[in-house]
Amino acid sequence: MLTVFKEIIAYRPMLVSIVRKELRSRYKGSFLGFLWTFVNPLLQLAIYSIVFPFLLRNNQENYPMFLFVALLPWIFFTSSIQGSTTSIVANANLVKKIYFPRLILPLSVVCTNLMNYIFGLIIVFPALILTGVSVKLTVVWLPVILFIEFLLALGLALTLSALFVKFRDLEHIVSIVTMIWFYLTPIVFDISIFPEAIAKWISYNPMVPIIEGFRNILLYGVQPNWSSLMYSLVVSVALAIIGIFVFQKSEKTFAEEL
Repeated sequence: MLTVFKEIIAYRPMLVSIVRKELRSRYKGSFLGFLWTFVNPLLQLAIYSIVFPFLLRNNQENYPMFLFVALLPWIFFTSSIQGSTTSIVANANLVKKIYFPRLILPLSVVCTNLMNYIFGLIIVFPALILTGVSVKLTVVWLPVILFIEFLLALGLALTLSALFVKFRDLEHIVSIVTMIWFYLTPIVFDISIFPEAIAKWISYNPMVPIIEGFRNILLYGVQPNWSSLMYSLVVSVALAIIGIFVFQKSEKTFAEEL
């Protein structure tokens, strides 16, 4: 595993180059360009803010911000998983022609979406202030929660990108699973609306402490629940280790499968 980290460090210029290229090309030629980074989450925010408070009688205080601070990290998470799943197959020509750590491809997808989330903070903080939420010193814990989410996304990204080379139906399965996962994570609702027995099972979802952590430090200005976050960290580290193992084992047959 130490070899993996050494290779990533050795090829970090390539990783930076791919991420930079993705960020530039994602909106190249479009009228709004970089602004699309903000348009997509804002449209989702508008839809959910109308549907849930009014049609479903959700009385959550400051619901738009309650939703927004959770929706952006969720978009980072699902975009990373869905984009990385096809990353090896999408770069088949590159994989077959030159040597480089193949792990860089799914890693670059996660890094690109991480950067998109960071850019999204440009509108998160002004929006919080405009809606009467004061940004407190607890915001210094934001990188910690982001790191835990990054590890979780990367672990899944490595496993799924490696398995997709052999099992092409996986792309559709991932889309279905992430859709279900969305409603098993307290993004549009607070977990307290569920009966205690159901809430207990939902709390095993590693994204629950992460999403609640974002809300605690950004919306409520309080310390995150460290014991819950420790659970997410353990799961994330375990999935990252499994992801590296699965990827390294599958990497040997990439050229044949592609």
